[in-house]
Amino acid sequence: MSEIDVLIPAYNAESYILDSIRSIREQTVTDTRIVIVDDGSTDRTRDIILDQQKEDARIIYHYQENAGIVSALNAGLALCTAPYIARHDADDFSYPERFTRQLEWMTAHPDCVAVSAQARHIDAEGRPTGSVSTVRMIERADSSAIPAYEPYLLHPLLMVRRDALLAVKGYRKVYNSEDSDLYWRLREIGKLHIIREILGDYRLHPTSLSSASVVNGRQMAVWSQLAALSDQRRAKNEPDIDFSGEASARIRAAREFTEIFFEASRGLSLPEKEWLQSAACAKFLELCYYRPFEPTGNDIKFIQTSAFFEKKLYRDSDYDVFREALISAGIRMAISRRIRDALRIVPSPGRANLLARILFRIAAPQAIRTPLKKIRGRGRRSAA
Repeated sequence: MSEIDVLIPAYNAESYILDSIRSIREQTVTDTRIVIVDDGSTDRTRDIILDQQKEDARIIYHYQENAGIVSALNAGLALCTAPYIARHDADDFSYPERFTRQLEWMTAHPDCVAVSAQARHIDAEGRPTGSVSTVRMIERADSSAIPAYEPYLLHPLLMVRRDALLAVKGYRKVYNSEDSDLYWRLREIGKLHIIREILGDYRLHPTSLSSASVVNGRQMAVWSQLAALSDQRRAKNEPDIDFSGEASARIRAAREFTEIFFEASRGLSLPEKEWLQSAACAKFLELCYYRPFEPTGNDIKFIQTSAFFEKKLYRDSDYDVFREALISAGIRMAISRRIRDALRIVPSPGRANLLARILFRIAAPQAIRTPLKKIRGRGRRSAA
């Protein structure tokens, strides 16, 4: 039995998977197996993996008909027997010392069940973008916040104890947020940690700029908050949310924010529905801050229908992040000449602030704006 089993799901990854596999083969820790699950690729992914397998007997190849990343991860998990499981993506790159650093931490901290690290961002061609992944304060995780403050670890650089992963029953069909859902559950049985060291490259693809990206943003916003709501229920010893079967499929098939929320809220209590809508709207706006899309007219209408939109937005400190996200979105829309949408997305009590911030954005130089943003506490809340 190896010390580490490396779990790599792959789908049509012919452009990147060779470098990805090589980065694992060249780790300073060599007592590993490399379990690659081919999720129904139609390109040369299979041939590249099998060629590498001829050179390195540590590579285990498993093919399945295309069923999505959650199915691929659980299929690979069933093949893993090592005490430690390291995640890796078919388009990313791990530095040679990654496993050494992570094993050192896990050995020194037996109460830690999962560890990750920071990554340098690269583009599709492998060129550094100049940014790195952010580090979340895991100890501040709060599933009831608006939006939920997730205990997030960069998934492609994750190392987890196999016993812990099996104890929480692996990955669930929480699409777009299967990693966050896993971390909420792992947090219940042990500590999570992020090594503040860049131990790999994380690839940013141009496909994120596609017209479908806003749909993915809506989906991620709702799924991520459903995972947090699931954590809320477990904390209260209430029946957990069922993420299997037709219900999840209906959520995944919806495209508009209203439709996604409608399917996701079936069977929830009224307080849960109200929290989910506010939290999902806040999360969506947070995603807009980092991603190349903005709310559409229909998205704004949905945000406006939130039960707490006017009632608590300017009276409850729980809504500070939501309120700031609205102002931020309004500024970007105004700068992009979407004046009407900017005024629609920001309730009347916040419009004076909106106008002042727009004028500041236009008039003040970047050297002044950046430190003031930090003072205001607009540090990024999510790991990139």
